Amino acid sequence: MHVQESEPVSAQFSPAHIRATWNGTGSVEEAARALGFSRAKGYELIRRGRFPCRVLRIGRSSRVVTASLLRVLESGDPEYNDART
Repeated sequence: MHVQESEPVSAQFSPAHIRATWNGTGSVEEAARALGFSRAKGYELIRRGRFPCRVLRIGRSSRVVTASLLRVLESGDPEYNDART
């Protein structure tokens, strides 16, 4: 029986993999893992307006803009949603 190995977490959330597999937005959970923190921390940062990528609020849902996530991963500079900063 052949067991398929899954990709390492770091490869799964590399900019190249995200660019190839994600659509225009991604989940907060996936974006938080790509940035190296937990789902709970991701939602906390969104509530405080400090999530490092652009986040779209659609009703009660939140989606992370893939292009923004890629810019943050590649540059290391956050793109905060808080208009006051």
